[in-house]
Amino acid sequence: MTLFEIIGAIIGLAYIVSEYRADRWFWPLSLLMSAFYIVIDFTSGIYANGAICCYNFVMSVYGILVWRGVVQKKGAKDGERPITSCPPRYWWQIVLLTGVLSVAFWFLLSQLPDESSYPVLDGISSALTIVAMMMLTQKWWQQWICWMIVEPVMISIFWLTGNYASAVLYVVFEVFCVLGVIRWRKEALGQTNNQAVKP
Repeated sequence: MTLFEIIGAIIGLAYIVSEYRADRWFWPLSLLMSAFYIVIDFTSGIYANGAICCYNFVMSVYGILVWRGVVQKKGAKDGERPITSCPPRYWWQIVLLTGVLSVAFWFLLSQLPDESSYPVLDGISSALTIVAMMMLTQKWWQQWICWMIVEPVMISIFWLTGNYASAVLYVVFEVFCVLGVIRWRKEALGQTNNQAVKP
């Protein structure tokens, strides 16, 4: 555990609170946290997750644009994107993508000359993170369910690699995942009900 990791964990705490509240500071904090964890993961031999942090960095820029309504679907209303539910037509695609990515990451990590510390766990968590970030940019409440699966895996990896501050941080993340499901689902249902009563 280093001072750099502790600072990254503090940023992570601000990040998860901001995500839970779905406020405007979430994506800038996501950029900052991703930058810190690129360094932490690669120096700890958690290569797939380190690469995913690079992906998260790019997706954070995209997320800023989507949440603020700069990038939106054709025919969508102007303004900030509301919290909604993932359309059922995407569910099977999400499951399939997660499975394919998990196997692909595991295979790639097992081929590295400097082998990943925990290739199976690293691969699964990385696949789920990609899917969860895609869902998060759309403000789908189900993204919290993906994170609920990711966090215990990351707790194990960080603990086994001696990154104890990060392991504790991800325990806090898991608590916020449960709270996030409750809050975001309630808000998404409210959005659905409001649309249903409109003439």
